[in-house]
Amino acid sequence: MGYTVEKISGNQVKIAFEIASEKFDEAVQKAYLKVRGRVNVPGFRKGKAPRKLIESMYGESVFYDDAFDILFPDEYEAAVKENDLKVVDRPEVDEVKQIGVGKDLQFSIKVFVRPDVELGDYKGLKATKYVHKVTDEEIDSRINQDVEKATTMADVTDRAVENGDTVNLNYAGTVDGVAFEGGTAENQTLEIGSGHFIPGFEEQMIGMNIGEEKDLQVKFPDEYHAENLKGKDAVFHVKVNGIQAKVVPALDDDFAADVSEYDSFDEYKKNIVKELTERAQKNADVQLENDLVQQAVDASDCDIPDAMIDDEIEIMLREMKLRMMYQGLRFEDYIKYTGQTEDQVKEMYRPEAKNRVKMQLVLEAMVKAENVEVSEEDVEKATAEEAERSGRDVEEFKKSLNDRQKEYLKENAAIRKVVDLIVASAQVEEKEESERIDASETIKAVEEAAEAAGLDEDKE
Repeated sequence: MGYTVEKISGNQVKIAFEIASEKFDEAVQKAYLKVRGRVNVPGFRKGKAPRKLIESMYGESVFYDDAFDILFPDEYEAAVKENDLKVVDRPEVDEVKQIGVGKDLQFSIKVFVRPDVELGDYKGLKATKYVHKVTDEEIDSRINQDVEKATTMADVTDRAVENGDTVNLNYAGTVDGVAFEGGTAENQTLEIGSGHFIPGFEEQMIGMNIGEEKDLQVKFPDEYHAENLKGKDAVFHVKVNGIQAKVVPALDDDFAADVSEYDSFDEYKKNIVKELTERAQKNADVQLENDLVQQAVDASDCDIPDAMIDDEIEIMLREMKLRMMYQGLRFEDYIKYTGQTEDQVKEMYRPEAKNRVKMQLVLEAMVKAENVEVSEEDVEKATAEEAERSGRDVEEFKKSLNDRQKEYLKENAAIRKVVDLIVASAQVEEKEESERIDASETIKAVEEAAEAAGLDEDKE
């Protein structure tokens, strides 16, 4: 008595069970005790009818399904555990060969498991590493971030309003001489040139002095959010209460000392260039790594059960909803505005989900093929990297981990070693990113020319 396990494909196994008649008879009795309260038998109160009477009325097999449900979970779980089966879906009954009181229960089930992977080439792959060359514009942009942080505001008393100033003002708006809701305010601040007010408002304030009052003639946009104001001409009576201007620091040694750890502007700028160059190099390394891993995945083959892809889609959908929530958006509003259903969004994710699952399976197969061993140092490094990604203290992060999370980090450390092996063995040619752009533009031009030629042939 027991079971046999047979692999019937790269991603499915068949388990044939044979359970002793005594065990099945015991399960039938348990089933009777469990369901008798739901069976109506004339002349008996619910739950009091004898088992034989119920079987004679409804057939001997009346309790078989419930008896099967009582037996199956423990038998199945034992088979899965003893054979270390990586089950990815619910089992389906394949065949019931024999069932009945006084008989051994014989049946088989089929269940999908993590698929076998046929690895392709993953060593000695060829790839191009495209490195972005940092431009003067990017350097200036990065410096301007520090300039904005160091910029202060100063009161202006000796001139009129100029573009870029921040003005404190009172205003009262009317349409056809009648005030409207939200059109009146005092001591409001407005940066001239920001475009925060309706077109024409800010431009007409240029040249006004502190204490000056003026009527501004404006027109609400046709697409304005308030229905009663769309496209309407309006008059805003404004008064300038105060003017402030930005005090932008000079790009000198004092500025460098204020915004960084460097005493001279030259050292500060060199560090900015270094920072941007290292970031560009890191991005290039990540892209190269992704390209090589994808090559290895594409060269490998495995028959992925739909259940694994569906599970990954659910994960991706949860991630999407979480991102939307952080942005103050609702998934329900997204599908409403895009005219999609949730099922359509899921199908949109299917190709990427399939690739993600396949990538994980292929990398795990490589770990096994390479007999990768993970040291404590490897796990420590993976843990520190994960803590950094989540913005947490390493020691606190370690204390929060459960056994499954620790195992996950260990698995990641092993995969990291395989990825490093793929990259280290690859034949890599390094080029500037602009060469990839030029190449892609050339390919696009060729494709467009071919398409045009095809269209011309059709016309002929």
